[in-house]
Amino acid sequence: MTDISSIDAVETLLASQGYVPGRALSTVTFLALKLGRPLFLEGEAGTGKTEIAKTIAQALGRRLIRLQCYEGLDATTAVADWNFAAQMVALRTAEATGDQDRARLESDLFSDRFLIERPLLAAMRPQPGGPPVLLIDEIDRTDAPFEAFLLEALSDFQVTIPELGTIRAETPPIVILTSNRTREVHDALKRRCLYHWVDYPGFEREMQILQSRIPGLSQTLSAQAVAFVQRLRREDLFKRPGVAETIDWAKCLLALDALTLSPEVIGDTLGAILKYQDDIQRIEGAPAKKMLDEIRSQLEMA
Repeated sequence: MTDISSIDAVETLLASQGYVPGRALSTVTFLALKLGRPLFLEGEAGTGKTEIAKTIAQALGRRLIRLQCYEGLDATTAVADWNFAAQMVALRTAEATGDQDRARLESDLFSDRFLIERPLLAAMRPQPGGPPVLLIDEIDRTDAPFEAFLLEALSDFQVTIPELGTIRAETPPIVILTSNRTREVHDALKRRCLYHWVDYPGFEREMQILQSRIPGLSQTLSAQAVAFVQRLRREDLFKRPGVAETIDWAKCLLALDALTLSPEVIGDTLGAILKYQDDIQRIEGAPAKKMLDEIRSQLEMA
């Protein structure tokens, strides 16, 4: 049986899957699992919020059910929908065969046979291996009405389908919500969750993350890559690189058989860490060389 009986056990569990959490994140994750409370993770894009849901699901052997949020998301898309085409075929078939039992036909048409499960309903159903991990990703991209709708699901772990009634989870799923803070999420939703701000990691922890994910990368190149990305984050960029970009860049460097950073290598691979042309133009060339000289001096002094 997977051990999640302590903060240290949760920290070890996450680390076993290649996720290197800080102590605060390990603590709030332990409490969410222990108390059965939804976990609300907020922070910059690329800091590992979505990844922790995937890691927990993999570590516990649970199904990961992901609800990707976007503007205009509604209950039908999030909970369930009816297969109208199949219902019409069944109705025409009943008419053709002379089936006059209207009550039985209506009951059959609005049954699980014609129900299309969406993420929220699937998360309330029993799953092999135990309650699933429900990831409600980028909740800040939805609007206030959908947030209000989520309150029932997060308070009582149930959803209501007008034709079927209320469906309650026998055992609550593990719920993780993420937000990139493109807008403020309503307090009523946050009150139902344990909250944690996921920040960019410090140098040592980002080194641990990189070495955990890409063990073939040399210590020297790992240190230079992490130091350079952390130096980039201090610049006035449209989109600062997250940990995900650090990992992607390190994979590119490894694929190129780079032994150390150089202005040429940085110039050729900036697109792995910076995703906007204005940011690339601001950094490439002399600014990148200056930053590289800075971090080399810092690493030598360390």
